[in-house]
Amino acid sequence: MTIKISGEAGQGMQAISTALAKVFKKAGLHIFMNQDFMSRIRGGNNFSQLRVSERPVFTLKGKSDITVCLDKGSISIHKPDMAEKGIMITDRQKFGTEETGPGFFDAPFYDMAKKAGGSELFANSAACGVAAGITKISFRLVEEALKEIFADKPADVIKINIAAAKLGYDFSAKYFRSDAFAVKEGAAAGNLLMNGNEAITLGAIRGGCKFYSAYPMSPSTSIMENLSRYAKDFNIIVEQAEDEIAAINMIIGASFAGVRSMCATSGGGFALMVEGLSLAGMLETPIVAVDAQRPAPATGFPTRTEQADLDFLIHAGHGEFARAVFAPGTVEEAFYLTVKAFNLAEKYQIPVLIMTDQHLADSSRDIDPFDMDKAKVERHIISKEDSKKVTGYKRYQLTETGVSPMAVPSWIEDVIYADSDEHTEEGHITEDGKIRMSMVDKRFYKKMALLSREVEEPTAYNLSGADMVLVGFGSTYGVMKEACEATQGKKLGFIHLSQVWPFPSDHIAGLLKRAKKAVTVENNAGAQLAKLIRRSTGIEVDGSILKYDGRPFNADFLKEKASEAVNNGRR
Repeated sequence: MTIKISGEAGQGMQAISTALAKVFKKAGLHIFMNQDFMSRIRGGNNFSQLRVSERPVFTLKGKSDITVCLDKGSISIHKPDMAEKGIMITDRQKFGTEETGPGFFDAPFYDMAKKAGGSELFANSAACGVAAGITKISFRLVEEALKEIFADKPADVIKINIAAAKLGYDFSAKYFRSDAFAVKEGAAAGNLLMNGNEAITLGAIRGGCKFYSAYPMSPSTSIMENLSRYAKDFNIIVEQAEDEIAAINMIIGASFAGVRSMCATSGGGFALMVEGLSLAGMLETPIVAVDAQRPAPATGFPTRTEQADLDFLIHAGHGEFARAVFAPGTVEEAFYLTVKAFNLAEKYQIPVLIMTDQHLADSSRDIDPFDMDKAKVERHIISKEDSKKVTGYKRYQLTETGVSPMAVPSWIEDVIYADSDEHTEEGHITEDGKIRMSMVDKRFYKKMALLSREVEEPTAYNLSGADMVLVGFGSTYGVMKEACEATQGKKLGFIHLSQVWPFPSDHIAGLLKRAKKAVTVENNAGAQLAKLIRRSTGIEVDGSILKYDGRPFNADFLKEKASEAVNNGRR
């Protein structure tokens, strides 16, 4: 069942959807929740979508079973997206509308709000109660959820919100006679409700991040907000820099001093960071940087989603140096890959980039608690004790692997020299051609060879005998999984890449050579993954299903497009 809550910015749709998500999670049901909001503080049309199921869910559906309209404008906008037997909840008296019939349920939640607290401000809680009442779920769960949502509010405010919700709940119980949307209540599973940015935040904390610097930019900003919330508890310095250039240079400095560091931004901010990215490559200083993608170029759609930075991230920066680029597809991967990013960056003294997007960043799912045994911190610096024995230290010592021992400046007696110019093993400027070639081999060829041995293997699902294989990266994991599970008549499988650089060429070639037909699924216009597969493996896929309207795929859309592709051949 999909519940949509729609209204103008500032009407509290997110509060309702989060409260309902908590309600259904407490009832032992599975949750997927996504926010769709415009780049404005007030007005416009924003909505939240909440999907509730008895089995795990990973993506959105195209149609809504219950649509809650908090303003008149929402009715015409979302009426076309109602399920065939769906219901739209409106306040006819408040909106001055006449919609009637089996698809509409009139609930005076603005009057309920005034009755409960003397103000229409509480209409969202009344609407929350109306929606909960339609699902026949226990009001006890609604009350618990509202107490959690408004935990930082005064007691009287919490009391009024609960009273407004109770009025809405009782109204539904009295006037909504159908059991069409009744849910089966079970026991809470003790799982977590989390979105992609929250998982990255916890991954950074687990990975040992002690310094974070960024300039606010949607959809990455909540990483900084979350880290700030936990900063005192985990002894983390969070610095809002004056711009993205300063942010990345600050984390390079902190990392050079031995402190695990991270920054996050969106594509426009990352464009400013690329000179610093090259500096990290030249200095062989480990950093972790997050690019939460949004539609570009320039400001684009600031609050919406896209996957168009793939080519940008694997090639960003001038010159040649090693890097790894992760593209987590789930909340769980966002956590585990962030921990790995810190370990890998320090192990090979390189920048590691985490490429997400607004859809993953702002979408919440219920998940099992993380397995901390799978998320261990691995340090790759000279220990404080061993540092006392170091003499004649060379920061860029040429080794067989290309990785030099990394010392912390304050822990050893020797002076450490580092330079953005080409340099000797000791870190002094040089223009010697032979040394130049040795250093390029060190920074680029040798480290890329080592990174390729640790590449994340793609996820392969239902490939045996599949009529067609979908191939995607990043946030398309969930929609590919559900589209494959839901397709009948033709058998679909999928391959998902959670690491796009170094590209897992051998793995992909091995998986695709047995596919009858393969198409990429991408939230961009250029089929960047399809071209990357061709460049890296020589395999040309049979087509691409592309979406670049700033909105994420949903299971129904992809199922339809995949059926067309499997029946019609190349696109």
